[in-house]
Amino acid sequence: MSDFSGAGDIDASLALLWGMHEPPTRGRKPNVTLDQIVTTAVEIADAEGLDAVSMRRIASELGLGTMSLYRHVPGKSELLDLMLDRVNAPRKPGSQGGWKARLRECAYGFYELYTSHPWLLQVDQSRPLLGPNTMAGLEAIMGGLSDLPMTDQHKMIVVISLDSLVTGIARQEINAVRAVERTGVTDEQFWAAQAPVLEKAMSSGDYPVMGALDEDTFNLTWEDTMDLAVSAFIDGIERRLER
Repeated sequence: MSDFSGAGDIDASLALLWGMHEPPTRGRKPNVTLDQIVTTAVEIADAEGLDAVSMRRIASELGLGTMSLYRHVPGKSELLDLMLDRVNAPRKPGSQGGWKARLRECAYGFYELYTSHPWLLQVDQSRPLLGPNTMAGLEAIMGGLSDLPMTDQHKMIVVISLDSLVTGIARQEINAVRAVERTGVTDEQFWAAQAPVLEKAMSSGDYPVMGALDEDTFNLTWEDTMDLAVSAFIDGIERRLER
């Protein structure tokens, strides 16, 4: 599957996203819907990664012949566009505390999205196709920033920057989990294997700053990382506004 959004027939993808496509009329009555196809594709990607998604695999999961899927969606690239919009369904806002609370809620929404659907981090969405779910999500985000005294352009820059921050943290967490799964070696075992060499290096005096770090410096959690990073980001926006 192409790892780029908008890599297929853009007109076809948009028609499918916005319900403007003509449903299959020729041949036997379809025994599967487009919604079922997209749902199955997302489930496979969530469980096994994007590389496991193919028209043949989806058809097998649905108990159908592969060619029957092409009556609903032209190909894998267009299917990816539908998958992206499916998982971008907006979440109900819960905060009522103004733009700072909305940005924090937004950040954790991004975090949940990427950690629930790790395959998203494989997709280049520099040219996203804006389907109804994606548009509804942006509508909710921008609407929640109505009290942020910035231009619309700067608000969008804030949202993009926050998404980039959270993407980096989510990517590191997912990669850490995958490293254990790939090697069968836990983090504790991995660092314990390096301990003798590192202890000798620290005692050499060549790394005085690293050698003087607190013992708990690296005993951090992803929750700690998210909390500090998001708080610092929001504090930075607030300081900018004060200036």
